[in-house]
Amino acid sequence: MRTFFAPEETEEFEAARSLLIRRTVQWARERGESMDPFVVGTALDYRHRGTRDGRLGLWEPRHIEEYLLDWLPRTVTVFPGEEPADAPGTLTALLRYLDAMGLSDPRGASSADNLAAIESLAPRYAPAMADRRRWGMAKFWAVTAAEQGVDVQDPAALESFVEQAQQGEAPYDQDALDEVLRNHLTRGPAEVTRAEPQLPVLLPAEKELRARAEMSRALRWLRGIADWAGHEGRVLTAKGNLRMADARTLVAELGTGDVVDSVRSSTQLPTLGLAVEWAKKARLVRVAKGRLYAVAKAQPLLRDPLALWRHAFETFPELRVPLLGTRSGRHVGSLLFDSFEDAVPDVLNTLYSLPHAMPWPRLRDSLPLRYRAEHEPTGRYAWQTELAHADRDLRTALDVLEDLGAIKRHDGMADPVFLDIPLEESVLPPAGMPPELAELFGAVAGGHGDGEDAAERSKVQRAELTDGPVELIRLTALGHDSVRRRLLAEGRDAPQVGELTHASAAGLLGVIAEHYDPDAARTELAAWVAARESPAEALQKLTDAVRATPFRTRAEAMLDALVDAYPDGEALLRGLRGDPLLGPTALSVLVRREVLGAEDLNEPESLVMVAESLLQLLETAGPEGLLEILGGRELSAHKALEAALASGHPDQAGLADLRTVAEQARRRPAAHLGRSHQRRRPGASGRGRDGRRRH
Repeated sequence: MRTFFAPEETEEFEAARSLLIRRTVQWARERGESMDPFVVGTALDYRHRGTRDGRLGLWEPRHIEEYLLDWLPRTVTVFPGEEPADAPGTLTALLRYLDAMGLSDPRGASSADNLAAIESLAPRYAPAMADRRRWGMAKFWAVTAAEQGVDVQDPAALESFVEQAQQGEAPYDQDALDEVLRNHLTRGPAEVTRAEPQLPVLLPAEKELRARAEMSRALRWLRGIADWAGHEGRVLTAKGNLRMADARTLVAELGTGDVVDSVRSSTQLPTLGLAVEWAKKARLVRVAKGRLYAVAKAQPLLRDPLALWRHAFETFPELRVPLLGTRSGRHVGSLLFDSFEDAVPDVLNTLYSLPHAMPWPRLRDSLPLRYRAEHEPTGRYAWQTELAHADRDLRTALDVLEDLGAIKRHDGMADPVFLDIPLEESVLPPAGMPPELAELFGAVAGGHGDGEDAAERSKVQRAELTDGPVELIRLTALGHDSVRRRLLAEGRDAPQVGELTHASAAGLLGVIAEHYDPDAARTELAAWVAARESPAEALQKLTDAVRATPFRTRAEAMLDALVDAYPDGEALLRGLRGDPLLGPTALSVLVRREVLGAEDLNEPESLVMVAESLLQLLETAGPEGLLEILGGRELSAHKALEAALASGHPDQAGLADLRTVAEQARRRPAAHLGRSHQRRRPGASGRGRDGRRRH
C-alpha cells in the first residue's frame, strides 16, 4: 500500500484508492461512525492530482483549507435539491484512519493541528460549495442548466442549453461566470502539474549555518550599506545615485573590488551598484527626498546573519536589471535575461541534491534545453549569439551567488555520469535520482538545438568534459538550506536527512521506503536508532511497526527498507522467518531477494506464500485485476483462492477481502475470468462511485 504514485501510474493509484476507501469506511463502521466513500475518494484525488507533491498521507492545514474551500467547490457538483456531503466529518475520519494505520507522513502537521483546522474551516464549507464564483466551468453550466429544468444527463440537451445561454436566450449569472473564467485563467485547472520529488539532503545544524552566513561577502556589503546610510540618511545625486566621493569610500570599506580610478560616476561601479540595489530590494535601505536611509524595521534582520542571508537569497531573483543591465542597453537578447526570475530558481534546482558537482558546460547548456521554445531566434548566427550572451549572463549570476555563499566553484574532472556519450556506454544516474535531474545525465536527445548546430554544441561539450579539468559547481550548505525552504514553500517534497528522528517507527519506515535512496535511508535510520534508549528497543519498535501494518505491500516495503538500512539486515530478515505475524512478509522478501528458493519452503510456508502473493496482488490490482491475472494462469482462480484461504495467513482483514473475491469467482463463469479489462472502470462516466457527478 503506497501513499505516493507518479502521475502516469493511473491503474496503481486507482487500486490503492479503492482499497483505502473500502478499508477506511469499514474502519469507521466498526466504530459506529458515518463516512462518505465518495468524499474519501475526492480527498485522495485532491492530494494525488491537485497538489504538486502528491503525497496521500501528508496533510497540513493549508491542504485542508484548499480541499474544503477550493477543490470540492470547483470539482464536485451538488444539484438543486441535494445537500453537500459532510466533507469535514469524512475528512476528519480519514485523517484519523491514516494516523491509526501508520499511513500519515510524519513530515506533515500533527493530527491535533489538522483536526483543529477542519473544525475551524467546517462552518465555511457549505457556503463555499454554494458560492458560484468558486465553481469550475463545467460545474457552473451543469448546475445552471439543472436549475432551469434541463436534463443534464443528456449531453445534447446540456450542450444546447449552453449555446442558448451564450446567445442570450437563457438566463445565467454573468458576474459569477466572469469570476469563474478569471479563476481559471489566473490559477489554471484544479489538477496541477506534479513536481518531481528531490533526493534527501544532509544539512548542518542551524548554529553552523548561522556561522557560515556570517562569513558571506555579500552580507558584508548589505550590512555595510545599511550601517553607512544610517537613520539620518545620506545625500544622493539629482538622479538618485551615490555621490562619487561616497562611492569611493564604500568600495574601500566593503571590499567590493570595483576599480575607481578614472571613474567619474558611481553608476560605473557594477558591484557596489548591485549591492545598493540589493539592499533596496531587501528593504534594508530606502530612498526618500533625495537621501538614502536605513530601514528601522530591518534592524533585527541585520543582527541575525542567517535570517539576513536567507532574505538576501530570496530577493536575488529580483536583481535582473542591476545584475544584467536594462533591455535598452543590450544589443541582443539573452535566454537568461528574458527569463531571469524563472531561470535562476531552475538553475538552483538543477544543482540541488546532486551527488556530484555540476560541470560548467552541463549547467550552461541546460538553459537552452529549458527556454529555447520560449525564445526561438531566426537563423543560426542569432541562436549562437543568444547562447553566448546567455553564457555570459549565467556566469555573472553565478559570480554573485558565490559572493553570497550559495554556491562553491572549483576546477576538477567531471564525474563520468555527466558525459554525453552513447546510451549503451553511458553510466546510469544514481538510484532514486528524480527525472528532472536524471535528464542531465547521459545523452540528451534533441535538446541542444537542431541539425548541425545541435551536433556541434554536443561535440564541444563532450570535449570540454573529457579533455581536462573543468569548472565544477555545487550548492553550499546554505544554498541547499534555502533552496529546500523554497521548495517546501512551493508544496514540493524535499527531504532532509535527520528530520525523521522524532517520527514514529511506522512513519520512519514508510518515508524511507517510498522517498529515500539507500545511502540516505541508512543515515536516517542510524540517527533514529541513536535517538532511542537502546538499539534493542529501537529494533523492537521497528519490527512491531511492520507487524502492525495492515497492508501487505506496505509491510513488505517497510521490512525491505529496514533490511537494507539496518546493519546485518539479512540476518535480521532470516530471524523473522518463523515470526507468527511477520513470517509471511519475511518469506516474501527472502524469496524476492533470491535468498530462498521455492524448494527451500516447507508445505505450510508454500501455502502462506500463495496467500501473501494473492493479498499483495489484491492490494495493487484490485479485485477485478486479481481475477484477470488469475484467469490467465494454469492454476485456476478457485484453487488458488481456496489454498490462500486455508493457509493460516495471519492477515484476517486481507483474507476477508480474498474471501469476497472468491465468492465473486464462484459466481462468475470460468470463461469470464481474465476478461475484467473489458469491464467499464467505475467512475469512467464522470460520476463518482456513488453516482455523484465530478467536474
